[in-house]
Amino acid sequence: MPIPTVTFRSGQVVPALGQGTWAMGDDPRTRDRELDALRTGLDAGLTLVDTAEMYGAGRSEELVGEVISGRRDEVFVVSKVLPSNATRQGTIDACHASLRRLGTDRIDLYLLHWRGRAPLAETVDAFSQLMADGAIGAWGVSNLDGADLADLPAGAEPATDQILYNLTRRGPEFDLLPSLRQRRIPVMAYSPVEQGRLLGHPELAAVADRHDASTAQIALAWTMRSGQVVAIPKASSAEHVLENARAVDIELTADDLADLDAAFPPPTRPRPLEMI
Repeated sequence: MPIPTVTFRSGQVVPALGQGTWAMGDDPRTRDRELDALRTGLDAGLTLVDTAEMYGAGRSEELVGEVISGRRDEVFVVSKVLPSNATRQGTIDACHASLRRLGTDRIDLYLLHWRGRAPLAETVDAFSQLMADGAIGAWGVSNLDGADLADLPAGAEPATDQILYNLTRRGPEFDLLPSLRQRRIPVMAYSPVEQGRLLGHPELAAVADRHDASTAQIALAWTMRSGQVVAIPKASSAEHVLENARAVDIELTADDLADLDAAFPPPTRPRPLEMI
């Protein structure tokens, strides 16, 4: 099946299943395998690639830069500025440093990694300048809850909020996800398989058996089920990438969703937004 898509408020269409790069690029011994994994993902249609200046102190961005060289127009590149750099000038300088590491003239979506001491108005002002300069296509946020979003300058609407969201981290469903949906702001879900800790869960395995699928595929299909969430799992081998890609073939039934709700109950009250 083709990769399903999610549409941002701007009209930009991206695949609902992308590729994360957290901790990739750190070890020279695994570099070739990681390059192969990311290139395999692009070939399979997972053309949204998420990285950040924090990951490996820029080494992840350098890895992504090598992957997208010669095929830049195929790829929707997401990167992030650290909160320690998120003053107006600091954001602009950090973005240009990321552009150099990525070997490109633009970042498609540039996010504030999490909220720090820099005033949000300064960060948003820098994002606006970077958009005007053509250095970024859009801006967004990461790890911001509803109260943080309310502190954004009036009229400032992020393209996305990238958050920790998976079957064991369902807190955002109580209030944050409905609010974002009402504002037509899609979510990006990092660690959609909880860094692998979900994979041995027996109830998840039972649903996977019904679909002749892996537990990772079911966890990803669940994360993407609403059509308004982009899942960005990390896969450091080509085989793992292709397994992830097959998650788009899975249509969870009402019984599947009910069983998963029983095993991983949805929230019944507000919860603080979690991060890892």
